[in-house]
Amino acid sequence: MSYWVVVVDDEPLSLTNAKNILRSRGMKVSCLCSGEYLLEFIESRTPDLILLDILMPEMDGFETYRALRQLEEKQGKPQIPVIFLTGEATQETERRGLKAGASDFIHKPFDEDILIKRINNTIINSKTIESLTEEATLDKLTGFMNKTAGTEKVAALCRNTEGALLILDLDNFKLVNDLYGHDMGDRVLVEFAGIVRLNIRAGDVVSRIGGDEFMGFFPGLSEREAVASLSERLNTQLKDEAAVLMGEDHGIPFGISIGVALTTGYDDYQLLFQYADSALYEVKRNGKHGFEIYDPEVISGKGGDDIERDLSRLVSIMSERNEGKGAMLLGQEAFSWNYRFIERFLSRYGGTVARVLFSLSSSETGLIFTEMVSEFGRILKNTLRKSDLILQWQHNRYFVVMPLLTEKDTGKVSERIMESWRKTGYSDRVEVKYAASYYGKGKS
Repeated sequence: MSYWVVVVDDEPLSLTNAKNILRSRGMKVSCLCSGEYLLEFIESRTPDLILLDILMPEMDGFETYRALRQLEEKQGKPQIPVIFLTGEATQETERRGLKAGASDFIHKPFDEDILIKRINNTIINSKTIESLTEEATLDKLTGFMNKTAGTEKVAALCRNTEGALLILDLDNFKLVNDLYGHDMGDRVLVEFAGIVRLNIRAGDVVSRIGGDEFMGFFPGLSEREAVASLSERLNTQLKDEAAVLMGEDHGIPFGISIGVALTTGYDDYQLLFQYADSALYEVKRNGKHGFEIYDPEVISGKGGDDIERDLSRLVSIMSERNEGKGAMLLGQEAFSWNYRFIERFLSRYGGTVARVLFSLSSSETGLIFTEMVSEFGRILKNTLRKSDLILQWQHNRYFVVMPLLTEKDTGKVSERIMESWRKTGYSDRVEVKYAASYYGKGKS
């Protein structure tokens, strides 16, 4: 067991005891005597697990735990699993620790077998969840974060970090698929991802948000010269790589257009994305293969009072962009607005809407069950149509709205969902029940 465990305790005897037990099992051990030292230690290190004593002077275990999670969030690092240590055998202390988010509890003095078993179980569960989470958040082709994970990450950065939101779009990429096939298109995307990695810094975040469209957040980026340099490098290197892949005479005017929105004065992701998208539109409109930094006075003033141009631009900004297949997973407010619109539309023009509530239950608890519920949500999104809506109503329930679906069709769709769920291997650990109702005429 080559795990790296950090033990935090103000009692030297407990530190020595834990160190001897863990090292005898082949583990690397680092011993610290306070929460303050732990936070300094974690700044540049990532152990497999932390054993954290609760009753420490100045900064107790609960305060240290909260500060640790805040530090990890600020640095964009994954959460290190924490097991609380305590000499108190009260249920209230244990309840408080588990409620705070700790992976487990161990009472002092240590029972060696219990200590080792709980450390093993916690690390294995953590790595399993980490692997499942990574698989669920990464775009398999490029290795960048997918749209859902990327949006969440970039939205957090927009709120807390000065920098720039970028939308990168491959110019004339459709011609690659049309003339050379989708396999060549995939190869181009893979090579482009490699080019981007060579030209970004360690703290920059990039995600794939559509077929040939990518989004990035670059902390500290604010100078036009830096954006111009990045745009030139990406365009030059992609042009050279395209010639290698498809031949010098491929004839496709290939390149990259980049829309940029600076966070200066703004911290709302949706607004910044619209600004970057608007800047991207200007690049596309003015010859492609370049960049534009959003300036509300400059961009909004272009073209005078050209209402047809403004309509075209507005439609481009508001429309779904390379969403691919899959239903829309919405928050409650957005879901409610869409749901009410569907009911009003069907009431006026006819048709039906199927409403299905899926409920998951399991003997599993904590992060493992949460990940299983998230996996079911991903199955819903990938199985349902783009016109369908999904709301995670409670932590273990999904409400699905499917316009223009009859009872017979709903049964077929539900069976497809359950078939995909069975393939995950979770179906014997998580029971799924569902109920359906219908609005409108023509239910069968």
